[in-house]
Amino acid sequence: MTTQVPSDVMTIREMCEAYDVTPRTLRFYEAKELLTPIRIGTRRLFTRRDRARLALILRGKRFGFSLEDIRQTLDLYDRDGGLTAQRQKAYELAMTRLAEMEAQRSELDVAIAELKAELQDAEAKGLVPKRAA
Repeated sequence: MTTQVPSDVMTIREMCEAYDVTPRTLRFYEAKELLTPIRIGTRRLFTRRDRARLALILRGKRFGFSLEDIRQTLDLYDRDGGLTAQRQKAYELAMTRLAEMEAQRSELDVAIAELKAELQDAEAKGLVPKRAA
């Protein structure tokens, strides 16, 4: 008996190529129940829903969201059946993350300025050779 494979699915190899991820990454997200591919024997077939979720996961990770934050946001769509609650949660998380990133940037700007001053001081005192401009 053969199982009919839907035409709009992607194999794990196709997903890896399309989204520049490893099979291990896809299996990890599946184990965390963020993706739920169709299983036919040992094959994993990723649906349009899985592809949309993976795109959101990868974007969330790029912005520094935790997997739990990403899961909660994705689950809102499944639970409420729509985008309104999901968009509101994503917006709130994004505003919080943006504030965190801006604070980190400010701290980095201060640290960079201090380090540059230390290097210039060492150069001015002749403790190290001057850097080429």
